Formats: sequence, structure tokens, C-alpha cells
Amino acid sequence: MKGLYSALWAESLKVRRSKIFWISVLGFALVAVMMGLMTWVSRYPVLAGQSTLVSAKASFFQDNWSFYLQLLLQIILSLGTIGFGIVSAWVFGREYIDRVITDLLAIPIHRSTIVLSKFIIIIVWSFFLSLILFIFGLLIGWAVNIPGWSFELTYHYFIIFVGISILTILISTPAAFIASFSRGYLAPIGYVISTLILTNLVVLGIPILAPYFPWAIPALIGGVAGPNLPYPGLVSYIILVSTFILGLIGTLAWWRYADQS
Repeated sequence: MKGLYSALWAESLKVRRSKIFWISVLGFALVAVMMGLMTWVSRYPVLAGQSTLVSAKASFFQDNWSFYLQLLLQIILSLGTIGFGIVSAWVFGREYIDRVITDLLAIPIHRSTIVLSKFIIIIVWSFFLSLILFIFGLLIGWAVNIPGWSFELTYHYFIIFVGISILTILISTPAAFIASFSRGYLAPIGYVISTLILTNLVVLGIPILAPYFPWAIPALIGGVAGPNLPYPGLVSYIILVSTFILGLIGTLAWWRYADQS
């Protein structure tokens, strides 16, 4: 246990001193700001000026809290898939990019402990980013005075938001394995972008397969994908948990048995 505490302290120190942590926080906050801005423009279309693109995007927004909070759910699914995957890629891939992997493995802490500490940091970091998005979303929504707010409505969507955020975080473990296997950032970033594209293709083009596609399952569980899509059953939960476990075990096995020299 002492080794885990030491590894967690070292990993947290790396994150706190890194620029990417603050960039990720700023990025998630800015997305919330843009949501509020588009809602404001939808209320006053003249603010869009001559921009056809801005006008078209703003017209999609509805000026009420129910739509606004539903949009937050959709954003955390897409932004989280990429954001949490990049977090996983950075936490594991940076050791190879910085060429400190051999030094890291030389310290008297078991390799599995190091990997577990990294996954704990990924979960905490990713969940913190989710909260940043939701909190800033609320603040911006209040700032632009979106009508129809209520505590009960916000609490309802917050519970769903937390649930799908956790599920999206759990299925980011394969990105950690790919970062370790490829010894860098590029492959896992390409992987998370590909999963987001494939998820949209499956949900929109082959919805019958959505309950069996791991990255579409959080949207189905949260009811974000739409009422016409099938609701996930036991098999969907098994697939989602299996994706998490395979990514975790694969990463643990790679760090323990692969030649890291």
C-alpha cells in the first residue's frame, strides 16, 4: 500500500506540473462557454451578423434548460471519448516519449502498482474534467439567463451525466494499452478519434448493432441516443465491462512482461 501511495503522489505531481492538465481544463470549460454563447445567439439572431454558419448552428439551440442539459449529456459522450482517451494516452505514452520508462521501472515499486496508480490518476483527472464541463455549463447557463431552470431538473440530468461520464471513462482503458504498446501518443489518439467516428456510424447507420458496440452503450444507457434505438440489455453491460477489463489487463500484462528497453 505504501508503494501505491508513493506512485500516486509521483503521478499526481507529474499531472499538476504539466501544461496538458491546464489545457484540458481550459478546453472543457471553453466548450461550456461556447454552448452558452450559441444559446445567447439563438435568442438574438442579429448577433450572428452575416455569418451563415453561426446562424445555422445557433438555430439548432433551444432556449430552455431541458434542451441545454440534454446537450451537455451529448457533449460529454463525444468530448469525453476523445478527451479521456487523450488523457490515458498522455499518462502512459509520455514515459516512452520522454524516454524515462527504463528509469521508472528501475525504482523499487512493482510494475503493477505503477500501472494501477496511473489508472487511478486517469479516472480522477477525467472525472474532474467532466465536473468542469457540467459546473461551467451551469454557470454559463445562469449567466445568459436560460429560462426554465429547476433544481429537480438539474439534479435529474446531473445523475445521468455522472453515470455516462463514468462509463465513458471506463472504456478509455484500451487507449492506455495502445499507448503502451505503440510507445507513444499518435496511435492511441488515432484510436479514440476512430472510435468516435465508428460510434456515430453505428448509431446513425446500423442502430441494431449499437447495444453491442462498447462506445455506443453509454449513450444508450443514458437515453441520449434517442428513443428509437434499442435499450441495452445484460449483454451490453457485459461487453462494456469486458472492454474495461481487457484494456486494464492488457496494459498490466504489457508493462509486466514486455521488453521495455
